[in-house]
Amino acid sequence: MMMHGLRQAVWSRAAKVALVSLLAVNLSACFRPLYGPTASGEPMAALLASVQVDDVSTAAGQERLGHYLRSELIFDLDGSGQPSPKRYRLKMQGSESVQTPIVSSQTGRAEAGTLVGTIRFSLESLDGAKIITEGVAVATTTYDRSIQRFASLRAARDAEIRLAKTLADQIKTRIASVLVTKP
Repeated sequence: MMMHGLRQAVWSRAAKVALVSLLAVNLSACFRPLYGPTASGEPMAALLASVQVDDVSTAAGQERLGHYLRSELIFDLDGSGQPSPKRYRLKMQGSESVQTPIVSSQTGRAEAGTLVGTIRFSLESLDGAKIITEGVAVATTTYDRSIQRFASLRAARDAEIRLAKTLADQIKTRIASVLVTKP
């Protein structure tokens, strides 16, 4: 009697494992590797290189973030340096804010700063007739502030560069995830 219950439990477990394996095999066809072959058969690098990156529209005084972001995206999407035919246009609007979460109780000065960048982007056909994808990328980065003015300015600029790289990575990944499935 005990042997029968054990055999039944083993068969039940084996059936569950087989069912899960079968489902996993069936669902594996639904996923496409991001940098593998695309639906159109074109290499991902060629699709990314066909994106024209427009200037980033930002508020006055925040142009540096837009410049860094555009430069990062141009390099990330087509770092070859060779001109390639463009099929898509990437439009972006951005904003940047500074938060000071840590304030010294003795001096009343902020000891650290947090940059928050928000970029609204849309990938369109080159003629602007069709929107391929759109979204919002948000990132933060922190830096230490010092009583030395130049050190604080340099730290803030380095933080802007890091912020632009993080935002560029997010946007590039989202664009690639859409272009990999477009025939």
